[in-house]
Amino acid sequence: MEILFQHPTKKDTKEIYNLIKKSKPLDINSEYLYLLQTTYFNETCIVAKVQDRVIGFASGFISPKDEETFFVWQLAIDKEARGKGIAFRMLRELFDTPIVSKTSSIHTTISPSNIASQKVFERFAKELDFDKKIVIFATRDDFSDAHEDELLYIMKPRK
Repeated sequence: MEILFQHPTKKDTKEIYNLIKKSKPLDINSEYLYLLQTTYFNETCIVAKVQDRVIGFASGFISPKDEETFFVWQLAIDKEARGKGIAFRMLRELFDTPIVSKTSSIHTTISPSNIASQKVFERFAKELDFDKKIVIFATRDDFSDAHEDELLYIMKPRK
């Protein structure tokens, strides 16, 4: 299976939206948001494709409050493609891009039930020799619905 990693384009929006919709426990955002990510933020996002079909999506942005911080928003892999290291490879591809490689800190939030994402970021921090700190970012009380807590992973290269 040959996997192509590239920045998403507007035509990938529907597939990305449907991938996220099927990727529990990820929160589904509006299809419009994914359209914005594939147009205005596509340089800080990556899709993984097999035979022109989106099987993975990693999205993020450089913090407007701190240009040294890259925030990974969502990371999703199609059910049939999980367990093959594609999420890790997408992160590596993303962090090798010119715009993201200029940052020095990586942040992401992960809910306690999302064990798969926790494992990907644990591996990422270990293999890149990053220090990792985990703090509470948001609690259930910060949400209107029955949302889980969100833990903030802060990763930086060791000095």
